[in-house]
Amino acid sequence: MPPSSERRLLGATGLEIGPIGFGGWAAGGSEWGHGWSGQSDADSAAALERAIEAGIDWIDTAAIYGFGRSEELIGRVIAGRRERPLLFTKCGPVRDESGGITFTLDPASLRRDLEGSLARLGVSSVDLLQLHRAEPPDEIERGWEALVALRDEGLVRHIGVSNIDVAQLERLQRIAPVETVQPQYSMLYRAAEDELLPWAQRTGAGVLVYSPMASGLLAGSMTPERLASLPPNDWRTTDARFSPPLMQRASELLPRLRAVAERHGVEPGAVAVAWTLRRPAVTGAIVGFRRPEQVAPVLPAATLELTEAELAELEG
Repeated sequence: MPPSSERRLLGATGLEIGPIGFGGWAAGGSEWGHGWSGQSDADSAAALERAIEAGIDWIDTAAIYGFGRSEELIGRVIAGRRERPLLFTKCGPVRDESGGITFTLDPASLRRDLEGSLARLGVSSVDLLQLHRAEPPDEIERGWEALVALRDEGLVRHIGVSNIDVAQLERLQRIAPVETVQPQYSMLYRAAEDELLPWAQRTGAGVLVYSPMASGLLAGSMTPERLASLPPNDWRTTDARFSPPLMQRASELLPRLRAVAERHGVEPGAVAVAWTLRRPAVTGAIVGFRRPEQVAPVLPAATLELTEAELAELEG
């Protein structure tokens, strides 16, 4: 069973999922240009095993994470299980000849992505395939048509998109309904509230939010000193999401998170995740557990109910 008795319908897919999912980004390791330093396969596997034992019943990953390393690890962990979590993956970005990342929505490339994902995960189909990014923007219809075709072939059960705006979603809707969307959403990154979440609620699309703890900034453990100590191959050292203004904003939010967390007997990260799950449009939150001991402190977010007074307190 999931960490909550609550089951949420993922839009019109018919899939029922728990509120918290396992994010496979960190399982891609550190040696691929957009990774997490100090991440070992042993830690990733132990974290995933602990999450499954705790009842987390869906995994979100991508073909590009570690250039397949994340999916390979997930495939090893779930192999031989009588009941496996639902598998959600993403396609689009590919490794180029220089070892960097190129964005393409070419149908042949998307098919190769999926075929590679199926082989690494050790399954004949995935439960949800998502376009990783709406890039190049002038090719999104072509990419979406390719996903529709892959679904029609039975290689995927459902299709969705990540990192996309409402104008682009409307373009895709003219081809086939978008079943799910995956935006970044947290107390620090609230752009999805303006148009995307209302659009999803209006159309019935399921919403899986990523980085609900702002990639650790709202968990209470990241400081400017720790950020400065990270090796240069860690994506956080150059990403705008860890710029001084946002670090400062996080430091202002943390005392409020801690106060509410203490009242409920939970950790600040659980409050941050619960804050995203309170939105009616949000189906689930993707949490990137990097080590097994990180799982239990976040699980209370699945059932944590924040009062209107607490929401006002958190948002200042």
